[in-house]
Amino acid sequence: MARLRLTIADVNALDYDEFIYRFGNVVDQCPLLPATVWSSRPYDSVEDLYSSIARFIDALPSNGKEGLLRCFPDLVRKMVTHGKLSRESSTKHRSGVLPELTDDERLHLAECNANYKVKFGFPFVIWARRNSKAAILNGIQKRMQHSKDDEVLTAIEEVKKICYTRLLNIIQVEHQIVTSKL
Repeated sequence: MARLRLTIADVNALDYDEFIYRFGNVVDQCPLLPATVWSSRPYDSVEDLYSSIARFIDALPSNGKEGLLRCFPDLVRKMVTHGKLSRESSTKHRSGVLPELTDDERLHLAECNANYKVKFGFPFVIWARRNSKAAILNGIQKRMQHSKDDEVLTAIEEVKKICYTRLLNIIQVEHQIVTSKL
């Protein structure tokens, strides 16, 4: 059964534990984010809440950003070997391009991701729902050419897109001005 989406007034009325429960996975397995922004309530809109989260992420030192990126699942490995993704990631990838990958493409992506993890120390993060299969396969190869600092910034921007989308899945938007973050 799908959960009802909250209004921004509902969000502002949540106690701490319920806020963490509702928003604890807007960035995979990282309840620290909602824990840090809870006290900034009230929020005027989903964009206001998103901006608070984005400011926190942007203010993290490089090793904090890397730690945040390590919270994201190793998509291919988990899908192929364990089938374990967060509820939000599972929904995202069922509706995205990852199920369309052939076995050879999955193996290729797994190999690329393993190389990526060795180079950067965190799994490849991309907003799969808004990228084609070709964009994902090409993107990981292109991003392998980045310096670590550049890749952390690129991956963090992907995290913020994913976070915003997840917020839109939780919060009822009263005015359709939401594409600016996507």
